[in-house]
Amino acid sequence: MKNSVHNVNFHVVWTTKYRKKFMRFKIKNTVEESLILKSTDLDIKIEKYEIMPEHIHLFIRMKPNQSIAYIVSQLKGYTSYYTRKKLNLYKYKSLWSSGYFCESIGQISESIILKYIENQWRHYN
Repeated sequence: MKNSVHNVNFHVVWTTKYRKKFMRFKIKNTVEESLILKSTDLDIKIEKYEIMPEHIHLFIRMKPNQSIAYIVSQLKGYTSYYTRKKLNLYKYKSLWSSGYFCESIGQISESIILKYIENQWRHYN
C-alpha cells in the first residue's frame, strides 16, 4: 500500500488444551522460536509477547489487508506442529484449545473517537 499509512494492532490471547500448565523450559523456548519463525513467514510483527504456563499473550502489528483470523489460525497451527515435532510430543494431538481472544488496539480511546465524530459539524466551514 504505497499511498496509505496504517496502524493495525491486535492483542491476542489463546490457551493450552484443557488449560494444562506445560509451557515451561524447552516447550516454552520452542513455542517462542516457532512464533518468531512463523511471524516472519506471515509478514507480521510481534511487538511483544508473553508465554505463560497455560496461555500466550501477543501484541501483533499487521497490514490492513491481512486477516487476524487467518494469522491466529496460522500461528496456533504452526506453533503446535513445530513444537510437537521438534520435541517429539506426539502424544498431544494439539497443544492449544480451539478458541482465542482478540481485540483491536488503537492509540486513541473509543470515547474520544466518538466525541470527535459527533463534533465534526461544529468545526466544518
